[in-house]
Amino acid sequence: MADKKLVEAITSMDEDFAQWYTDVVKKAELIDYSNVKGCMVIKPAGYAIWELIQRQLDDMFKAAGVENVYMPMFIPEGLLQKEKDHVEGFAPEVAWVTHGGLNPLQERMCVRPTSETLFCDFYKGDIQSYRDLPRVYNQWCSVVRWEKETRPFLRSREFLWQEGHTAHATAEEAQERTEQMLDIYAEFCEKVLAIPVVKGRKTEKEKFAGAEATYTIEALMHDGKALQSGTSHNFGDGFAKAFDIQFTDKDNKLKYVHQTSWGMSTRIIGAIIMVHGDNSGLVLPPKVAPTQVMIIPIQQKKEGVLEKAYELKDRLSNFRVKVDDSDKSPGWKFSEQEMRGIPIRVEIGPKDIEAGKCVICRRDNGEKVEAALDELEHAVAEILEDIQSNLFRKAKTHLESHIYVAKAKDEFVKLFAEKSGFVKAMWCGEQECEEKIKEDMSVTSRCMPYEQECLSDTCVYCGKPAKKMVYWGKAY
Repeated sequence: MADKKLVEAITSMDEDFAQWYTDVVKKAELIDYSNVKGCMVIKPAGYAIWELIQRQLDDMFKAAGVENVYMPMFIPEGLLQKEKDHVEGFAPEVAWVTHGGLNPLQERMCVRPTSETLFCDFYKGDIQSYRDLPRVYNQWCSVVRWEKETRPFLRSREFLWQEGHTAHATAEEAQERTEQMLDIYAEFCEKVLAIPVVKGRKTEKEKFAGAEATYTIEALMHDGKALQSGTSHNFGDGFAKAFDIQFTDKDNKLKYVHQTSWGMSTRIIGAIIMVHGDNSGLVLPPKVAPTQVMIIPIQQKKEGVLEKAYELKDRLSNFRVKVDDSDKSPGWKFSEQEMRGIPIRVEIGPKDIEAGKCVICRRDNGEKVEAALDELEHAVAEILEDIQSNLFRKAKTHLESHIYVAKAKDEFVKLFAEKSGFVKAMWCGEQECEEKIKEDMSVTSRCMPYEQECLSDTCVYCGKPAKKMVYWGKAY
């Protein structure tokens, strides 16, 4: 009975997706709730995923010429006020520090919701000449946004992320960097996290406060809702003018720098859970699985079984591997390994040892195969690679089968009433129309994809001449 109970503790996805999600993050021990309202404790199993994300994304950044720095976590109010649109965009979410010890501060400070203003203030003194450019900096840190509604990983008042902030001599260079970083995010999601994405530009309404243009990668969760998974912003010279960041160019003239900013946060762990998870719990892509292989000794009290399990662990030292030698029953161990999303389970018992083989069970599809012990390293490497690509294929099929086209308003409304996923439709480009869609249908523009199609000549909602093809969806 005990073996069954572990999985029964998870609500079925189809019954209540939100509850399923909460059950998984709790039962897989990724997070715990905290006495600090709206904040979460990221437990070792959750933090280990973040470390793998951080390490691999950081390597990609460094290969693209990015250097890491660290900025203060406090922003004086006067500094935040310098860029009007920016401060208006963040005002409702800012947490303020009013006292230092027992004394009121002369100027209150906010805990960074994002660090544009700090980087600008720094660049102002750091950049004098064209020889100082480009500056391609990134920081790994936490930020605070006073969210009303919070959910583990998806929305919490403090979360971890990286934020890149760059300064360039020309508008072209800034645009190139903006697109380059979005491409890195897309490649990272697809190759490392096995999550397919749609790349595109945000509408004026949805762009980052203070940016000239915002580019995004949008992923589709299992329940058909979208999750913005990484953004890259081109600031043009707006921030440079507000903060007076000028440099002497080759022609000896003073010019303003052109800036970019880009970020990805712990929210992406929510995407991994909701794209790949199933009713048994978490399913982790091997590249971000803290434990890739769990060896489970069967009848471990019998002579030689435990020793053999540890011998196999040593042989598999190229992978992230553990032995479950706890005194729980094998059935319980299997359930636990499934719950935690460990890609491969290796079962080894007295009969297997005698026959010189073991059983390998895959988390992604439940398939079991026998493998000769002397070929174990090769078999594990091959299966992990196959799981990684199979998870991507599965998610890609899900994405493609949940993209619909609407050419007329009634079709647009009907699709969102009956289906879940993205709807591609033409739009007039006017904010008023976009706001009406959100108000009437609780649907937002996710992005104007790079690959534009002309589906019809008129806007799907108001009937005016169409300017852009947009992906619409309900989102987290």
